[in-house]
Amino acid sequence: MKRLLGLDYGSKTVGAAATDGLGLTVQPLETITRREETKLRRTLARIKEICEERGIEGIVIGLPLNMDGTEGDRAILARSFGEAVAKRTGLQVFFEDERLTTKEADEILEQTEVPRGERKAVIDQLAAVLILESYLAREEVKHGKDQI
Repeated sequence: MKRLLGLDYGSKTVGAAATDGLGLTVQPLETITRREETKLRRTLARIKEICEERGIEGIVIGLPLNMDGTEGDRAILARSFGEAVAKRTGLQVFFEDERLTTKEADEILEQTEVPRGERKAVIDQLAAVLILESYLAREEVKHGKDQI
């Protein structure tokens, strides 16, 4: 199993999560922040550092599709970001449907009684975890690894 990095791309933050060495579990890593959506140099540099530090072999980026499954402006921006990440890291980038992951992450944080004021610091990381877990589950089904 490849070591993968999951990214939740937002207008001013990128949540990051990664698989363990065996590709069995996903851990939140950090939230990378920037002042403006178009200022990506430092964000891309940090992503490359994470990939090198952790021996990442592939990257999964959340694709914010519309509820009807079509791609809107945010999806186009995520794909553009993915191209920049691939160019900067030299790694293959995959996209995973991320509809409602931030909402799901917020619900998880609420259920685990994380105070609302502290959620902002970790919600993007948790969304990245959910994106990467979704990708891994889909890949297992596709490759028949869920059969007994």
